[in-house]
Amino acid sequence: MVDIGHKLVSELHGPTDLVEYAQLTEDSAFEFANVSDHFHPWLPEQGESPLVWNVLGAIAQATDDLEVWTGVTCPTTRIHPAIIAQAAATTATMFEGRFTFGVGTGENLSEHVLGDRWPEHRVRLEMLEEAIWLMRALWSGDNVSHDGEYYTVENARLFTLPEEPPDVAVAADGPKTARKAGEIGDGLITVVPDERLVETFAETADDDGIVYGEATVCWAEDEDEAIDTVAELWPQEALPSTLLWDLPTPAHFAEATEAVSRDDVAEAVPCGPDPDAHVEAIQAYVDAGFDAIAVHQVGSDQEGFLECYEEEVLPAFD
Repeated sequence: MVDIGHKLVSELHGPTDLVEYAQLTEDSAFEFANVSDHFHPWLPEQGESPLVWNVLGAIAQATDDLEVWTGVTCPTTRIHPAIIAQAAATTATMFEGRFTFGVGTGENLSEHVLGDRWPEHRVRLEMLEEAIWLMRALWSGDNVSHDGEYYTVENARLFTLPEEPPDVAVAADGPKTARKAGEIGDGLITVVPDERLVETFAETADDDGIVYGEATVCWAEDEDEAIDTVAELWPQEALPSTLLWDLPTPAHFAEATEAVSRDDVAEAVPCGPDPDAHVEAIQAYVDAGFDAIAVHQVGSDQEGFLECYEEEVLPAFD
C-alpha cells in the first residue's frame, strides 16, 4: 500500500494559506503533507517564500494527526547545521512524532545569499554527511564540541528535544547520492520515478528505509487553463535538472524558462481534469517501488484539486 500526500509549496503560497491547506489536507483522504523550504522562489512570478520553520510551528498547532515532512531543507550553507538541529528538534517536539526531516545538498538559488561560494556536488555531499552527523549528535542531548572539515561547534547542547529524534530522509537525483542516502539517512526523497534510484538506495539502507517521491501536476476543469497555469507559475519543471542546482537567482530562472514552450510544459506536467492522467503520474512511482508520493498541485485551486483527487484519483490506490 502506497501513501499519497499533498505537497505544500512555499514558493507559491503565503504562510497563512499553507497552514489552511495543511488543515484541508488533514480533513481529506491524503495521508501526509510535504512543505518546501526555500529562501527564494524559483521565479519572480511565484511571489512567495516564507520561512518554513514558522509555517511548520503553525501547522503543528493547527492539525492533530497530519504527518509532515520538509521537502527539502538544506542544512549546510545559509543556516549552520547546529541551528537547523535546534529548529528540527523544536518542530519534532511540537509535532509529537508526526515530523520527518527531509534534507538535501541544496540549490545555489537559496544557498548563495550570505556570499558563500557554491561548491561542487562532491563537496556539497560531504557537507551534508557531516551536517547530518552533527545534528544527530545534538539530538542525543549530549554536550557537543566538534571541529570538522566544514563545521565547528563548541560546548553546544540542545535542551528542547522530542521523545525520539526525527527520521532524516535524504534527497537524491542520481545513484551516488541515492547510495549515500542509504548510508546516512533513514529514507530517500526523489522527484523522478526511477527504479534504479530505489534499488541503489536499498543496497545501503536499512530494511525499513522509506522511499518518498514528488509528482507535479496541475488539475483544472480545462486542460488549456491548466497548461497556462504551469507555463506561468512552474515552467522550470521542463528545465534540465542540472540548471536547477546551479542558477543563482529567480531572474536567471526567468531567463532560462523563456525558451520553455506550452508543449514542453504539457509534456513535463500532467495537466487538466482527466483523472486517468493523474493516476498514471502517481502509478509511475508506485511501479518503481516508492512507499510514499507527495503530489504538488500547481496554482491556487488547491480545494478543487483535493476534491478531485479524493473522489477520482486516490481510490485507484486503495
